[in-house]
Amino acid sequence: MPIIAPSVLAADFANLQRDVEMLNQSQADWLHIDIMDGVFVPNISFGMPVLASLQRHAQKPLDVHLMIVQPERYLEEFKKLGAEYLTVHQEACTHLHRTLQQIKQLGMKAGVALNPHTPVQVLEDILQDIDLVCLMSVNPGFGGQKFITQTYQKVQKLKAMREDIGAKTLIEIDGGVNMDNAKLLIEAGADVLVAGNFVFSSPNPAQMIAELKAL
Repeated sequence: MPIIAPSVLAADFANLQRDVEMLNQSQADWLHIDIMDGVFVPNISFGMPVLASLQRHAQKPLDVHLMIVQPERYLEEFKKLGAEYLTVHQEACTHLHRTLQQIKQLGMKAGVALNPHTPVQVLEDILQDIDLVCLMSVNPGFGGQKFITQTYQKVQKLKAMREDIGAKTLIEIDGGVNMDNAKLLIEAGADVLVAGNFVFSSPNPAQMIAELKAL
């Protein structure tokens, strides 16, 4: 079964505790947390104080996705805030391998996110050192965007790379995931599905998570 990681970015920020407790009781596996700085991406989401509040109520692993420049400045802080998986963007890291080493030394799982225009081959030489690759299936920065269908081919290529070296890297899809594409993504090789608006805009978010989990 796929790992389902609802994106808290799509939750009701005025009722964040309520929505996190709903996720705690649902079949969600992780909580996906998008941190945006308004520089790497054109939007600003939330920062450390909100994540600290969220952490107090979350009972499931925090999958923290940093859409920020120079993420290496904040690795220790996100460890303190409970990140189990910490993902940085390949496009934002001058010394990506060093940053991954630092994340692991802090005791977290190290993830790398790739924008839609970035080929998976850029990770070929370090894939065995990556715990999770997050393939952006929309351009990062905003929720509710249309899924980019080229993602299927990227998943297949990344799966083949993983198998070639015997890596256990998880393949995560972030952006525009819904019931129309989720099964195809899993069949292509995806392990983790991030779903935001699709879950939180539904009449019954917990039921929607259960349906994704059952694929």
